[in-house]
Amino acid sequence: MLIGIALALAAAAFMAVGNLLQSRGVHLAETRSSSRKDAAVHVLRNRIWLFGSVALVVAMLVQVGSLAFAPLIVVQPIGVAALVFSVVLTSIFRKTRPSRAIIRSILLCVVGVGGFVVVAAIVSTQQPIEDAQLVAVLVTLGGVLVATGIVEVLGKGRPTPPLLWVLLGGVYSAFVATLGKTVILRVQAILKAHEMPFNSTDILTIASILGIGIAGALSVIFVQRAHLDNPPEVVVAGLTVIDPTIAVVLGIVILHEATNAPLWAVVAFLAAGAVAITGVIQLARAEKSPVDEVSNSSSAGERKG
Repeated sequence: MLIGIALALAAAAFMAVGNLLQSRGVHLAETRSSSRKDAAVHVLRNRIWLFGSVALVVAMLVQVGSLAFAPLIVVQPIGVAALVFSVVLTSIFRKTRPSRAIIRSILLCVVGVGGFVVVAAIVSTQQPIEDAQLVAVLVTLGGVLVATGIVEVLGKGRPTPPLLWVLLGGVYSAFVATLGKTVILRVQAILKAHEMPFNSTDILTIASILGIGIAGALSVIFVQRAHLDNPPEVVVAGLTVIDPTIAVVLGIVILHEATNAPLWAVVAFLAAGAVAITGVIQLARAEKSPVDEVSNSSSAGERKG
């Protein structure tokens, strides 16, 4: 399990670097473009964005590798370390110190997710995944795809809350991790059995790989949209809280990784999740407040003049 935790921390570092570079690349492309279509072309040609994409791919691969050594509900929440790395890197890049409100928000995220990981490490167990469980995950992904399509259609022509793109990016990233976990366990089972018969189980595994591709592509798209309207710290915070929250729910409800968890553990999970989500919301507000203060001070100066 320690190897899985170490790999998850390494993945968090790559995620922080990747998101920071992609955020810079997206904003540079937007300033040099006259429309969203032009911006998309400039983004794909932007070296900073491309380096960020490579870092995120490495983060995803290392994260999936960590799932081979530890349960999903232990590994996924460790990604909150990316938030700490992101704030440190952003402070170094901007040559500024984070405000107290930002630090308090990050502490809430870290404490919430940290508490979740500790409890999960105590009560979680890694179970073989049955066909019915894998079908349930795929059906759930299908339902989320339909819901996303409905939101896109109903939201046309209306202002979109900036955090919505962060939410969708985190949700689909969670499905990448969950389906990745199922594929890893199935490959391990095949290697132990020393045989590779093609049956319904293999069809479900192929469907899982396709699901990983679809969920991964949508996660990337929504994260790019999130970068347009949110600071990199907010994007990372959302991904590192929403992603593990959804993945943990899938791990507990469908994969049964916490079947023997006592009542106190369930209460602790809910409390820790609430604390972490509160931290993300406060971080989004804290990131906007410096801009608001500047605009307020400038308008006050104009009145005096």
